[in-house]
Amino acid sequence: MLSVRGLIRTYGDKTVLDDVSFDVLPGRITGFVGANGAGKTTTMRIILGVLAPSAGTVHWGDAPVTTQLRRSFGYMPEERGLYPKMRVQDQLVFFARLHGAAKDAAASRAISLLDRLGLGEQAQDVLETLSLGNQQRVQIAAALMHEPVALVLDEPFSGLDPIAVDSMMRLLREEASGQVPVLFSSHQLDLVERLCDDVVVLSHGRVVASGPVESMRVGERFRYRIRLADDIDAGWLRELPGVEVVEVDGPRALLDIVGDEAAENLLKRIMSRAPVREFAPNRRALADIFKEAVQ
Repeated sequence: MLSVRGLIRTYGDKTVLDDVSFDVLPGRITGFVGANGAGKTTTMRIILGVLAPSAGTVHWGDAPVTTQLRRSFGYMPEERGLYPKMRVQDQLVFFARLHGAAKDAAASRAISLLDRLGLGEQAQDVLETLSLGNQQRVQIAAALMHEPVALVLDEPFSGLDPIAVDSMMRLLREEASGQVPVLFSSHQLDLVERLCDDVVVLSHGRVVASGPVESMRVGERFRYRIRLADDIDAGWLRELPGVEVVEVDGPRALLDIVGDEAAENLLKRIMSRAPVREFAPNRRALADIFKEAVQ
């Protein structure tokens, strides 16, 4: 488990991080979200040892992270760091060998990662001839070449098309399944919601919410969307006890269950009076939870 405990970082009189603490659990993907300037990149740089904290520690399990251990982490910085004149496969092999990998093993790993990212046919291309999105895929491959024990990725999906996003999401999920803790920052909250097991929300250098994505919704009312037969106006649902209708649009409605009645019992009551075409939970988007947390 990768943990940060009480991180503080100041620049003169300005406090950039203020007692930041959270865990990145093995085999789980943690989204690190916050507005620009919230302190995400600073936190990641401290985890990797690029910056020193003014106070606080980074732990691996029960012990502080050492320089030697940090060398086994995978890191994708927000500002990319590849060699534009170098061939793609040669570049990946070079990075793996910096971590002590044998040349043949590194070449095999490079081909495997490029194939999984849909770049197998570009292995011998010079990097600068690739599109920016494909260069970004190579960057994530570089972070994975040495089979890291933890992954820290700063805005890995920025600028990617949907196909590239899907291939990278599959790869990250595969890597995490081997008990690798994965931390990545992103402003694309829809992707965070789709991919992440856990979320840490940072605002003005402080953690304002953290935990499993579903736990963010604890305490919410049970909201459902319902669609009746097309010729029936759903306005009559306001008459039902234990129900608060949020909005109505012809046969469609959003409603909250305000009592302790089970949803299936409510559905039976509604179906006794009208045909029901759809009845399903209506969960708040992570973007809405984020806005509420940082206000």
